[in-house]
Amino acid sequence: MTAAAPPRIFDKARRAAVRRRAVSLQSRGNAPAFILADMVEDVRERLAFLRCEPRSALVVGDWTGTLAAALDAQGCRVTQAEPADGFDEERPYPQGGFEVIASLGTLDTVNDLPGALVHIREALAVGGRMIASFCGAGSLPALRAAMLAADGERPAARIHPQVDARAGGQLVQRIGFGEPVADLREIDVAYRAFDTLIADLRAQGLTGVLADRAPALGRAARDRARSAFEAAREDGRTRERFTILTLSGLRPPPQGKLRIEA
Repeated sequence: MTAAAPPRIFDKARRAAVRRRAVSLQSRGNAPAFILADMVEDVRERLAFLRCEPRSALVVGDWTGTLAAALDAQGCRVTQAEPADGFDEERPYPQGGFEVIASLGTLDTVNDLPGALVHIREALAVGGRMIASFCGAGSLPALRAAMLAADGERPAARIHPQVDARAGGQLVQRIGFGEPVADLREIDVAYRAFDTLIADLRAQGLTGVLADRAPALGRAARDRARSAFEAAREDGRTRERFTILTLSGLRPPPQGKLRIEA
């Protein structure tokens, strides 16, 4: 029996376009990149804590090249991949045998997250480590409230569905990763204006890529969104939250084979 295709939640072409726009904005300088910077630093800290010095790594989604440069400086052979350039996380990877695969800010907008994790597992060497970070459940509560206020009595789907830590951890375990871990950390940012938040989201590739696009907001709806956002101010700023979910695990040896360590 053929497995049912995953639901089409996100539009791949729109997703790639959003990421290309973000890369273009980042190239102009002074663009906000605090989400990706946090993910890169977290990967580096995890590898250092584990005393993991990989000889080969695949880095997906880091358009800054910061993580690749850091790994390269340690003598690691690094391959970089970017969905905006056509890298498809929902298909088998063209290369394999990586000791580390770091996926940064991309897996929250794939239609088949279990399949994407399977492809990561298969592209790892035995004992290789996955570290995958993306915005998870609890992100953007202020924006969500503003959008509900904008739409009034007929709310539209404007915010992406989000994965929580419990579901993420269960998924990593079900896919067959060893040492499965799912953890959350929060980044709070205070904004003076609603439009600044929207500009930050655009510059970091975090705007909507849903397949079923909600109707565009008219001027009155945008004004309601701004008013709702400003109504949540404390000391002249509205606090927005980005919740980063990180999934990690190892590719275990084939079932029935034991790995003997000296």
